[in-house]
Amino acid sequence: MARMKFLCDTERCIECNGCVTACKNEHEVPWGIQRRRVVTINDGVVGQEKSMSVACMHCSDAPCMAVCPVDVFYRTEDGVVLHDKDACIGCGYCFYACPFGAPQFPQTGTFGQRGKMDKCTFCAGGPEADGSDAEFEKYGKNRLAEGKLPMCAEMCSTKALLAGDGTALADIFRERVVRRGGSGAEMIGWNTAYGSGEQKRQQTRGGDK
Repeated sequence: MARMKFLCDTERCIECNGCVTACKNEHEVPWGIQRRRVVTINDGVVGQEKSMSVACMHCSDAPCMAVCPVDVFYRTEDGVVLHDKDACIGCGYCFYACPFGAPQFPQTGTFGQRGKMDKCTFCAGGPEADGSDAEFEKYGKNRLAEGKLPMCAEMCSTKALLAGDGTALADIFRERVVRRGGSGAEMIGWNTAYGSGEQKRQQTRGGDK
C-alpha cells in the first residue's frame, strides 16, 4: 500500500513560490492561512543559500495526533493525515507540537479563540463526501479522489517538490544524487552537514580573508 509523502529537493528549489500560489488558488485558502510556504536559509549568501517548500509532512507518527485532546486527526489508507474541522475546538496544541508549523489558525479571533484549525490535506479533502460542496468549502479540492497528485507538486517548475508514494520518491531522489556525482556518505548529505576537509581547514583559519 502506498504511503503518500512530500519531498523537496533543495538543489532544485528556486524560491519562486509557485507551489504556495498553486495551493492557495486550487483550494481557495482563506486570507492569512498558509498551508504551504517556502523557507530559505543563508539568504543572500552566495553559494550557501538553500530554499525548501514546507507544509504538513503527513508524518507516520504525527505529533499533532498525539496531543489533540479531542482526536480530530485521522490517517487515511494512503498515510495522509487529515482532520475533522467540525470536531476541532481551536486549542492550538497541534500548532505547538508540529515541528513544521503546519497547523494554521485564522487571524481574526481574539487570543484564546483561535477558531478551526486548517492545514495541508495533501489535496485529499476531509471527512465529508468526496467531491462534495461541503468538502471543498472546509478542506479544499480532493485531487487524490480524482487520481491526481497535489497541485503544489504538479505546478513546481523545476520539479524540486515531489509528491507521491514515499518509496518511489526515495528512488527518484537517490537517482538524482547519483547523477550529481554523489556516492557513499555524500548521498545522505555528509559534506552538507559536516563540511569537506578544505571547508574545515578554512573554518579553523577563520575562513577566507
